[in-house]
Amino acid sequence: MRAALFDSSVYISGIRRGDDAVLAQRRLSPDTLLWLSSVVLEELYAGAWGEIRDSVERLEHDFERARRILVPNLGDWTQTGRVLARVAAKYGYEKIGQGRLTNDALIAMSAARIGARVITVNERDFRKLAEFRSFQWEVDKI
Repeated sequence: MRAALFDSSVYISGIRRGDDAVLAQRRLSPDTLLWLSSVVLEELYAGAWGEIRDSVERLEHDFERARRILVPNLGDWTQTGRVLARVAAKYGYEKIGQGRLTNDALIAMSAARIGARVITVNERDFRKLAEFRSFQWEVDKI
């Protein structure tokens, strides 16, 4: 069984289009289980309100019950720091938005640890991260 997870950008793009069905998705295909990153969950809660917040709470509950919430561990955090240092040396922190890229790096490093593919709308940041740490990722063509 393959593993994948959506970056926050996929969920947010769906919500902005008025299509929160992406919040109900639990499988990508019969052979691919969808995981939820705790970092993505934090980002969704930070911007959730009303019915969207209710959907995010169901998302959390369903993935917790299925035991498919991916939480960065110590190795993911240290790998994130190493990758960000290399990105900063090449691009400078001012050009990458350190806070935003930290979350994306945590998502990428923890996904790499379990062999999950990251699906994102944010091609620019994940392409930069992939220069310095190999992980599976693809751009969602919304």
